[in-house]
Amino acid sequence: MKAAVVFEKGSIPQYADFPEPEVQENEVLISVKAASIKNLDRARAGGNHYSTENKEHQPTVIGTDGAGYLENGDKVYFFSKKGTVSEKAAADKKMIIPIPEELDFSIAAALPNAVMGSAMALKFKAGLQPGNTVLINGATGITGKIAVQMARLYGAGKVIVTGRNEASLQSLLELGADVAISLKLDDHDFKQRIKENHLETPVDIIIDYIWGHSVEMILSALKGDGAFSHKTKLVTIGGMSGDIIQLSSQILRGTDIQISGSGLGSWTKEESGLLFSEIIREMFQAAVAGKIIMETRDIDIKDIEAVWNAEVQSGKRLVVRI
Repeated sequence: MKAAVVFEKGSIPQYADFPEPEVQENEVLISVKAASIKNLDRARAGGNHYSTENKEHQPTVIGTDGAGYLENGDKVYFFSKKGTVSEKAAADKKMIIPIPEELDFSIAAALPNAVMGSAMALKFKAGLQPGNTVLINGATGITGKIAVQMARLYGAGKVIVTGRNEASLQSLLELGADVAISLKLDDHDFKQRIKENHLETPVDIIIDYIWGHSVEMILSALKGDGAFSHKTKLVTIGGMSGDIIQLSSQILRGTDIQISGSGLGSWTKEESGLLFSEIIREMFQAAVAGKIIMETRDIDIKDIEAVWNAEVQSGKRLVVRI
């Protein structure tokens, strides 16, 4: 079969021949039609993700999920650690979700990862309740845009977003955000905007996609003064602005704040089960109904080498069509 294969650790995937996957007893074979390329896939392909960094590299098909047809013709989304950017893929029967006939393969392939990166944090880690004020830090990326829409679907009373791309930041107001705060502001002005909004409607939940200095500023803005403070949950999902921050002990001692993360390895089996049995299915239906908007840039699998390191327009997910 044809596939996008990383032959040497850190190298660019190549369009090449590769053996069809061996299907185990608990698996099914899928004819793949589309697979999205995410930061997770790039990190795993380069051996830089925590799920692969201690493994000896072998020629590997890239990709962790996709959309295609079962042998009986059913249209499905699937997750697989065996690689998905290929003509054929093997997936665990429990990791398959039906796709509505009205939903395009590209959207079906691209949406679930963004849903994972937002729904799991909002629903389980943060425990979003109707009426909550949600601050989404670094919201101009694909997952951040979905998080804005999902926060609204889950009943958030107010959504505050931050980001550097001015055009994308303003577009979030059309997707359901109430307040947009630019990360291009100087530190004083940025913290002042956070403080003003926190005083007006106390922030219940912070969903963070970038970590780094912006989180330091947000925490500084929420720092208590010795009086009773509002309970805030900060859930980090990514580290695009840096993997390490400086955290003052005074912030933790003087502020009712809870910090946690959301990602592979942090979810319970029950939560992961609900992701496949309920959440992604609900989001597919929301996409069909126009309540969730997802943008993609589609390429042919033959062009994988040429576009692997190419910049994709902000807010769009790269999808490989097969």
